[in-house]
Order: sequence, then structure tokens, then C-alpha cells
Amino acid sequence: MNFEEAYSRLSEISTLMEKDGLPLDEAVNLYSEAAKLVEICKKDIESAKLKIEKIENTGK
Repeated sequence: MNFEEAYSRLSEISTLMEKDGLPLDEAVNLYSEAAKLVEICKKDIESAKLKIEKIENTGK
């Protein structure tokens, strides 16, 4: 899963969790999924940051 897919799913989860009447079990499952997606996004952002820093430092 790439950053864009993970971010899109996070947006979907956010919308789902805003709904009234969401069963607790489903809310917990969505929260767990969201936590994993956040880690994917963090890793992708960190990787992109390192690539940009390398480009800035080496000019390549």
C-alpha cells in the first residue's frame, strides 16, 4: 500500500468514525486499522524527507 492509498483509507475511516451509532467493536477495529495506516504514512513521509535531504546535500 502506498502513501496515497493509506491516506485515502484514513480519510474513509475518519468519516466512518464520525457516524453516530457506530458499534464499539467496529470503532476499535477501525482505530486499529488507522494506527497501522498512520505508520505507513509516517514511513513514506520519512523516506521522502531523507531523499529530499540527500538531493539538497549532494545536488543530485
